[in-house]
Amino acid sequence: MIGTLLRRAPKVHCLVRNATGTRTMATYLVDDAKYGFLKDLGLQRVNGGVYDGRWSAGAGRKIQSIDPASGRVIAEVATGTEQDLDRCLAAGVAAYEQWRTMPAPYRGEIVRQIGDELRKYREPLGKLVALEMGKILPEGVGEVQEFVDICDYAVGLSRMFGGAIFPSERPQHTILEKWNPLGVVGVISAFNFPCAVFGWNAAIALVVGNAVVWKGAPTTSLVSVATAKIVTDVIERNNLPPIVTLCQGEADVGKRMVSDERVKLMSFTGSTAVGRTVGVEMQRRFGRCLLELGGNNALIINEDAPLQMALDAAFFGCIGTAGQRCTTTRRLIIHEQLYADFVQKLTKRYANLLQRVGHPLEQATLYGPLHNQQAVQNYLDAVKEAVALGGKVECGGKIIERPGFFVEPTIISNLPHDAPVVKRETFAPIVYVFKAKDLNEAIAWNNEVDQGLSSALFTNNVQSAFQGIGENGSDCGIVNINTSPSGAEIGGAFGGEKHTGGGRESGSDSWKQYARRSTITVNHSTELPLAQGIQFE
Repeated sequence: MIGTLLRRAPKVHCLVRNATGTRTMATYLVDDAKYGFLKDLGLQRVNGGVYDGRWSAGAGRKIQSIDPASGRVIAEVATGTEQDLDRCLAAGVAAYEQWRTMPAPYRGEIVRQIGDELRKYREPLGKLVALEMGKILPEGVGEVQEFVDICDYAVGLSRMFGGAIFPSERPQHTILEKWNPLGVVGVISAFNFPCAVFGWNAAIALVVGNAVVWKGAPTTSLVSVATAKIVTDVIERNNLPPIVTLCQGEADVGKRMVSDERVKLMSFTGSTAVGRTVGVEMQRRFGRCLLELGGNNALIINEDAPLQMALDAAFFGCIGTAGQRCTTTRRLIIHEQLYADFVQKLTKRYANLLQRVGHPLEQATLYGPLHNQQAVQNYLDAVKEAVALGGKVECGGKIIERPGFFVEPTIISNLPHDAPVVKRETFAPIVYVFKAKDLNEAIAWNNEVDQGLSSALFTNNVQSAFQGIGENGSDCGIVNINTSPSGAEIGGAFGGEKHTGGGRESGSDSWKQYARRSTITVNHSTELPLAQGIQFE
């Protein structure tokens, strides 16, 4: 049910012993000078999770935000309820009435200022992303940079988006196409990209003329609050109404966002199971939805592949963000002549990586924790199932014994390409390796899973490359040649096919999802001819 849109964050009480041996509540990380960047972002021990034109503590439960690399509490967020969301939506509707009348280039100027403000806070906000989500620091900072980049993109778009002029079959008639904003756009984002996904949606939605209401993942509530503070400070400085509102909440808030008629477009990033429910509810009330759901991405290594490039791509693609990207490489399909050598080299790299496991904020760290205990359990269950089905663990497969939610990056071989555990996405650093006889077989295996997000083919053969991107090639929304399937640039439309949901965010013409199209016929003659030459007399 939609109730699963939000999972309850586990309460973790960090206890230490004082000099007398008595147990006392440990200091939250926000109170530790080592984490001074949290205060720089305006965060406190307890933070209001609702913004409807002013910041307030929500009437919902206080959620403790946990550092997944240590298990310690960072700070708390007082979450909102349906009643808090109602205020946010009312404020957003009223703000939209004013915002939509402003010239698009002016709206672009506001987004430009948001991008500049994010530049000022790129390092501290990137550290918060790394601390709260668990991705390594360069990835955390890079995620904030994505928000900056999409703001730059949206500024240019604000002077370019528009319709077309078409010829009419009637004399002195002109057919125009105009795109207008929808109203309030809802955004529910996931924990793995707690800043960038909101940015992809908000920057484009705002320049088109919409207002935005956001609910981030509960377990990354601090990123939501800190990011929203940066954005709303710009809005307030320009004496604008709350064109962006925030309601961090639990299942009731997510369900209400999806069902409320005031939300004209619902952008949801998360699991396929929940996305299916969101899609059905939005269709029931004839609202729009933009779904970014599961991925089960394959990297194909053809017999003529540039092997060093393919090895580099597989290494990052499989274990970047500890396997917690929707574009993470989960299947390696290797030509049978290259299989043994490639798996051996990749396994060696995995072994070396264990020397770079650590806290995400440490500069030397290349591999951090999973996000929470549930992710660890999902990892263990998948490994157990794979082994029961005959899989061979080439490396990894176990928990790393240290504080936090760390597991070993894992390679599993010897499974059928269509084994149930292979066809189901596990959001963890597990990759399954397969031996293919030729490119046709590899492409067929690539396409046989339900998900259709990202894929990659490594080849030096131009014919093979064009087969991979053609009508008989990959059925994914993102198709790469000689580059990793993990990640994407903002200039292209991001999203996938099949059970990935069909949504598109970011570049290309993705802005059209945030607007409604009007086909306009203008008669600039003095007569009233009908189309197709019909006479009605």
